[in-house]
Amino acid sequence: MRAQAATHLPPLALTQGDPAGIGPELTLLAWQRRKELELPGFACIADIDQLARLARRLSLEVPLIACGWDEVHHHFPDALPIVPLEEAVAAEPGRPDPATAPGTIASITRAVAAVGQGQASAVVTNPIAKSVLYAAGFSHPGHTEFLAHLSGDGGTPPLPVMMLWCAELAVVPVTIHVPLRTVPDLLTTELIVATGKIVAEGLTRSFGIRAPRIALSGLNPHAGENGALGSEDAAIVQPAIAALRALGIDARGPYPADTMFHARARAGYDAALAMYHDQALIPIKTIAFDEGVNVTLGLPFIRTSPDHGTAFDIAGKGIARPDSLVAALKLAARMAAQHQQASP
Repeated sequence: MRAQAATHLPPLALTQGDPAGIGPELTLLAWQRRKELELPGFACIADIDQLARLARRLSLEVPLIACGWDEVHHHFPDALPIVPLEEAVAAEPGRPDPATAPGTIASITRAVAAVGQGQASAVVTNPIAKSVLYAAGFSHPGHTEFLAHLSGDGGTPPLPVMMLWCAELAVVPVTIHVPLRTVPDLLTTELIVATGKIVAEGLTRSFGIRAPRIALSGLNPHAGENGALGSEDAAIVQPAIAALRALGIDARGPYPADTMFHARARAGYDAALAMYHDQALIPIKTIAFDEGVNVTLGLPFIRTSPDHGTAFDIAGKGIARPDSLVAALKLAARMAAQHQQASP
C-alpha cells in the first residue's frame, strides 16, 4: 500500500487543530525532525505569534516564517512556513477556550480551499475538540462532517468514510461514533455497500491497488454462527457482500471479528470493514498505537489526520509524541503522489 513520493507536488496544508491541545507542539516537533524522517514539505495554517510563544515555552528552536502558498517550498525545510490566520489566537496549553474556535474553523476552511485551488496537495488536520467548537456554536457533528460540508458545493455532501491505516492494517468501521445498542438498527445492507464501494475506490485511486480485496467482519460473535447468535449477519451483511461482488469488488466474509486481525489473516486482504467502532479501532490501536493514521475516503481531496485527540492533559508539558502526525504527513504525500501518477 505504498506509493512513490513525487518531487513536484504542492506542499501539504496542515491545520492548527485546537490551539490548547497538543497539535501545535506536534507541528513544531515534527518540523524539527523533518530531515531525519525525510518529511514532505508542509505549511501550517496558524497564528504565528501563538506558535512562537509555544516554541519559547517548550524551548524548541524552530524558525517560523509567514508566507503564501507559492513560497512554502522556498522556505521549507530551513524554516517552518506559516500561512497566517487573520484571527489572533490567544490559547494556553491545556486550557480549551471557545474563544479560539473561529481560528480553528478558519484553519480547516483555508486548508480545504488551498487544496481546491491547487495551492496544496492534501489536507492534514491536527486534532480538534468538538465540545469546544460546540460551545462556540459549531453546527456540524464533527471534524469529518465539516470537511464533507466544505466539499459539497452547496449540494448533498459526500459520504465520508473513516479508514484507520498503518503499514500492517487498514480498517474501516461501518458505523462509527454511536452507542453500541443502536448499531443493529443503524447497520443496513445499503450502508455497507456504499461504504465498501468508497473503500474500494479509495484503495485503487489513493493506494494504487487495482483489485482491492476487502474482508468484512460479522456483527455478532462467530459472525452469527448460522443464526444461533443473531440474524443480522445473514440478513444484512451477507447480502451486502453479494451486492459488492456483483459490482466486481472482491468482497469476502462475513468473518468472525476475533480471527480477522492476526498476521496470517491480514495477509489475505487489503482492508477490513468492521461493523462498529471498537471492532475496528481495537486491532489497529493494538498494532500501531502511536503510528496509526486516520484517512478520510470519499472526499474530493486527500485528508489524513493523527489517530488521537487533543490530549489537553499533557499539552504544553513537552511529553507529546509526534509519531502519528509524522505518519499522517508521510501518508498524505504518498497518496498525493499516487493521485498525480494516476492522472492522465
